[in-house]
Amino acid sequence: MTDHGAFEAFVLRFQDMVFATAVRLLGGPAEAEDVAQTVFLRAFEHFETLDGNPAAAGWLKTTTRNLCLNHLSRHRARWSLFSELGREGDREPRNAGGIMADRSASGGGAAETAAATADQPTDPRIPALERALRELPEHQRVPVVLYHFQEMSYREIAGTLGISLGKVKTDIHRGRRALKAHIESDDKRE
Repeated sequence: MTDHGAFEAFVLRFQDMVFATAVRLLGGPAEAEDVAQTVFLRAFEHFETLDGNPAAAGWLKTTTRNLCLNHLSRHRARWSLFSELGREGDREPRNAGGIMADRSASGGGAAETAAATADQPTDPRIPALERALRELPEHQRVPVVLYHFQEMSYREIAGTLGISLGKVKTDIHRGRRALKAHIESDDKRE
């Protein structure tokens, strides 16, 4: 039987880390909240082994990463289905605008601020970096986050995403260039 007070303390201790990881990978707070909730449901199921375990943070990060990648996979499949429907009927696919609007909407709310500051040193450029990360296309954002925030090797990323090592290197390189340009343009505006 799980001690609910202990589990609540566990969630409070790790919620920012889990949410920040999910936002970085998914690019938006609404989807990240859903994934974070699922992560903590799974943690509740395994709480007897996680409670007091020094590997709990690693388990949570891995679970979050895997759920995010699964979510992105399902999203890509759904989007390709809508794209195919649009080509067949020569009209705008239903729901496609809604999906894109949901993914690109970012209001800068409290949840995003928490994600931008969780697990990060107090560097004033961190919020700009987090915003720039969310603006990267998924094929660049995911490898950059896996490499820099999840500390995965290029080979691990290629295997996890099912893409070539060259594509991983290219996407990370282009993602870094885009991030640098975005941050430099923010610095010039200030």
